[in-house]
Amino acid sequence: MSEPTSRYALDNINVLVLDDNRHMRGLVQSILHSLGVKNIREAADAAAAFKELQHFLADVLIVDWHMEPLDGLDFVRLVRTAKDSANPYVPIIMLTGYTEYRRVVEARDAGVNEFLAKPISARALYQRFASIIDNPRPFIRTKSYFGPDRRRQNMGAPRGVPERRKDAEEGEAGGEGLSQSEVESLLGG
Repeated sequence: MSEPTSRYALDNINVLVLDDNRHMRGLVQSILHSLGVKNIREAADAAAAFKELQHFLADVLIVDWHMEPLDGLDFVRLVRTAKDSANPYVPIIMLTGYTEYRRVVEARDAGVNEFLAKPISARALYQRFASIIDNPRPFIRTKSYFGPDRRRQNMGAPRGVPERRKDAEEGEAGGEGLSQSEVESLLGG
């Protein structure tokens, strides 16, 4: 794995990796080590990860979308809104093979800070860390949402979404996947 040019030393951050696939957890951990991250914890399911957060002060969570019985989106919502959440403000990177427009919007609307499409690379993961550091977003609380401000930049309405957003469903494009640059554009990165 080639290490990207680093502006940030990541050796002092705490990262929790949540993925039900042991091999993917190992791959993510290897990439994190190549970026200099030393303090990494892993969890194979959402319940174990939530419990781990009660005594592990994570600076960043890397969460897979597709898991059973609680998926990554449900876990993100739990971290953001549960009364016993140890840190509802922790930055969360959603790791997934799902890149369809509606899924990116759904992850954003659950409270994800960054979205990382599989297959992952050290460079792409480092860019997500840099984005979290370089572009911290204020947190917003409404009746139906708590999480990072979803409007990082005023770039107009995303592709296929009416100017006044009503529901993520109204902005759905077909089932085609988005490229990583389209995902970043949608998330304002």
